[in-house]
This record gives sequence, C-alpha cells and structure tokens, in this order.
Amino acid sequence: MKKNRLSLLLLLALLAQSSFAQAPKWVEKAKRAVFSVITYDRDDKMLATGNGFFIDETGTALSDYTLFKGAQRAVVITAEGTQMPVSLILGAGELYDVVKFKVAITEKKVPALVVARTPQAAGATVYLLPYSTQKDRTCTSGTIRQADKMEASYTYYTLGMTLKEKMVSCPVMNAEGEVLGLSQRASGKDTTTICYAVAADYAADRQITALSFNDASLRNIGIEKALPDAQDQALVYLYMASSAYRPQRYAALLERFIAKFPRSADGYLRRAAFAFDRSHTSSSLQQVAADLDQALAVADKKDEVYYQRAKLIYNYQLSRPDTLFADWTYDRALAEARQATAAADLPVYRQLEGDILFAQQDYAAAYACYEQLMHTNLASPALLFSMAKTKELMQAPHEEVLALMDSCIAKCNKPILPADAPYLLERAQMRMNAGQPRPALLDYDAYYQAVGGKVNDVFYYYREQAALAAKHFQRALDDLSEAIRLNPQETAYRSELAVVNIRVGRNGEAIHILQEALAIDPQFAEAYRLMGIAQLQLKQKQQACDSFAKAKQLGDAHVDELIEKNCR
Repeated sequence: MKKNRLSLLLLLALLAQSSFAQAPKWVEKAKRAVFSVITYDRDDKMLATGNGFFIDETGTALSDYTLFKGAQRAVVITAEGTQMPVSLILGAGELYDVVKFKVAITEKKVPALVVARTPQAAGATVYLLPYSTQKDRTCTSGTIRQADKMEASYTYYTLGMTLKEKMVSCPVMNAEGEVLGLSQRASGKDTTTICYAVAADYAADRQITALSFNDASLRNIGIEKALPDAQDQALVYLYMASSAYRPQRYAALLERFIAKFPRSADGYLRRAAFAFDRSHTSSSLQQVAADLDQALAVADKKDEVYYQRAKLIYNYQLSRPDTLFADWTYDRALAEARQATAAADLPVYRQLEGDILFAQQDYAAAYACYEQLMHTNLASPALLFSMAKTKELMQAPHEEVLALMDSCIAKCNKPILPADAPYLLERAQMRMNAGQPRPALLDYDAYYQAVGGKVNDVFYYYREQAALAAKHFQRALDDLSEAIRLNPQETAYRSELAVVNIRVGRNGEAIHILQEALAIDPQFAEAYRLMGIAQLQLKQKQQACDSFAKAKQLGDAHVDELIEKNCR
C-alpha cells in the first residue's frame, strides 16, 4: 500500500514537470518581455486587465483587441513592476482579436521577443510564458495539435495545453525562443486541454494606413493612432483628420507628422496654415513664417512653398490687420506668387497672381491674368465671374460685363445647383445697374428655384426693387409683404411698401403702413416725409405740412423742397 502511494506521488511529480519544469534556457530572459495591461474608459475607470508582450526594444507590443475596445487610455506593468503608458495604437485586427501598439518606455530599451516568421507544424512543442512578478514562475509547455492557414500566409494554431483566464494574450514560444503566437481563449466543449493561438507575425504586421482613418475597429479605441509609415499615406491621413479632429488633437497630429517626416515640406506647410487660421498675433505669425522658411529649406519643389507663402500673405492682407507683420504686404505676396510661376508656370499660380492684383486694384493687370487662364483647366464659372467683376470695376460698358456673366452662368451645370446660384444674384444686380429690370427679375426667380425657395427677407427686398422698376406692382407688393413677415422690425421694408402703395394710388393704405413703421421707430424721419406725400395726394395739405415739418425736425435732408413747394 505504501509502495503504491509512493508511485502515485512520483507520477504527479512527473506530470507537474511536463508543465512547469525542464524550461528552455531562454525562458528566464524571455519572460521579462511579458507584461500586464490595464485599460481605462471615458470616466477613467478601470475597463479591463490582461496581458501583452514587447516585440522590439523601442516599446512596440502586442495584445488582444478585446482588452482595448472602448479604452481611452492604457498602461502596462512590466515584470519588474514598472508602469508605462500606451502612447499609440499601431494597428488592429478585430476578427482575430489582436492589437499592436506603442508603449512610451521609461528606459532606453525594454526586453523584447523575436517574432517567428516560419510557421510550426502539428506535433511541435510550444511554451507559454505567463505574466508574473515572481522570479520562480517559468512556463507552461504543450504541443501543436493543428496548424490551419488563415488569411495570406499566416497560421492559426490549436494547442494541446490548458489555458487559464489570466494567460490570455501571453506569448506562445517555439523551441528556438521565438514568439509563435498569442494565446487565445478556448471555445467549444474541451476547454481544459485545448486552447488556441493566432500567429504573432499576423499581429506584428498590423499597421495604420490612410484607410484606417475610417476603420470601425480602430475608431472603437480612444487611444491616439499612429500615422502610416508611408509618407503619401500619412498625408492622406492628415487631410482626413483635418476636418474630423478637434484643433488641439490635430495640432498634436501635425507635430507627430513633422517628427516622423522631418524632410517633408508638407508638414511645415500644413502646420503653418493651421496656425495662421487660428491666430494673427505677432508671435503666432513668427511661427508661421519660421515653418514657411523651413518648408522652403527642405522642399524639392520650391514653387509649392512660394505659392503657399504668397497665399497666406494675401489672406493676411485681406483680413485688414491693424498692424503690419514683418513685410507681409500685397507686394510681397505678389513677388512670392511670381517666384512660384517662374519655377513652374502652373495655372493656379497665375490665378493667385490675378487675385493679388485685383486686391491691389490693378484691374487691368488682374484681367490679363484671368484672361490667360481661360485656355487652361481653371476655366470655370468662378473665373468668368472674376473677369466680369474686374471689368465692372474697370467701368467697362455694361454689355461687356453682362456678356462675361452670361458666359459664367452658361458654364454652370444645368439645372443650376445651389452652389452656383449666387451667380444669378450677381447677374441680376448687374442687369439692374444696366437698366434691365425685367431680365433681372428673371434671374431672381431662377435663383429662387435653384435654392428651393430657401431665401431670406433681403432677397424679397431686392427682388421687389426689380419688380418695381419693371412696373410689376403687385409682385413688388407681395415681395415686400413677405419681407416684412420674415423681419417685421425692419422699418425700411415698410417705407418701401408705402412707396409702392403711393405709386398705385393707395394713399390711405400707405399712411396706415407708415403709422405702423412709426410705432416701431418714432424717430423714423422718412416715414413722416412719405406720409406727407400721401396726404397731399388725399388733398390733406395741412396734415401734409405738419408731417413734413416733423420730418425736418427729425433731420430728413430731402424734405426741404417739399416744404418750399407746398407749405409756403
């Protein structure tokens, strides 16, 4: 009986040794690369805990995606007890539950595992390294029961090994001490002797691309994402982030781009434009100027930097600064634009040159620039509109101005879209200036259709002016009534409505409208003058003269002639 008991004890000892004893020599060093991970939610409450391990000495690491899903921040705790924050997500694969990330290490380098690039076949012995701060903890061994191909050339392993809950995402090693996979939870009936591992090289090869910006699995992690390694991909990522990120976050992304690609002019140009859009203080503009200088220093194509600098200086001048920064004048902007054109004669550079000349009121030179662009890919409704406005300011005949506006609208998509609808308003005003109220009225109607009737009180007021000049009195009355409905406190609309009523002989109605205007603004001198005119039409001379006197008392400069003619 005693002998049988001793045999049983010996058998148990041998079984224990198959799991934790006879560890390869590399285990002691390798297990130092394994760490614990703690993730936190939006309220900075602990979200989950798990494991992970370093795959390079600079802090690149792997773990399971489930641990990071919904996390806003995370920290790792090494086998030595050192705590370090997770700084960037480098990639993820939700389908196979892996995540790759960067840890902001507090040492020059950290212990790391070498990722195996050669898959293992069924029957091979593997070792699982658990996280532990205890020096005597070694590893668990087992065998590969099945090696299945997953996507590309990667392998998914079924392991003959017991996996405890706290061992998920620990490294599974081959006999040579390379990390073969990440341990994963068992699924199915046999959870005591079987577990799984996804290939470590699959997890290590996860990366951020421009398309990752809209990746739902990455969006579910609140920790900042790395920029793509390829510069062109990183630039696309920057572009997408510019409209989606808050300013502070986007500014940090720009800093990371410049640190990653210090020889890229695009980073400095984008940071300069970003800073310019948010402040025109002297200190911020000094940083903008410094970034522009640095962009020019590293740029292979200098013309793009000259162009961007010209555009920023031009926009700075358009903002009408109270004090001039450095030599940021229109002349400097023009010189930069011409340097860009001299380096590469692109239409967009000449367009900017024309815009700067227009701002300097050198309309003839601006028109010459615009005219050259009509034979390029920049020929557009916008260009034709710029030409029309330039001609108008040159006091060219109305026929020339309107011919350009006709070409502008002819070049627009049909039916006219809301984006192009303002050109109709511009032509309507130009037609009014040319004494063509009926065509102008057609443009106002076309604009109304183009924007689906989404207009304001000012639109109705301007269309009424065209209708009145075209002697469409009922339309004028209807538009003014609509303007007043939309903005009942604007007394100018009521005075205009009174004018139209006087024109059509409705003097009593005009007086009523003017009384409403005076109820809103008792100091409205024009209302008294117009009331006097209506009262004259009704043969109410004394009342009219009283109204004229009140208008004069309130400072109406146009009433003296009426008083001289009717009240002496």
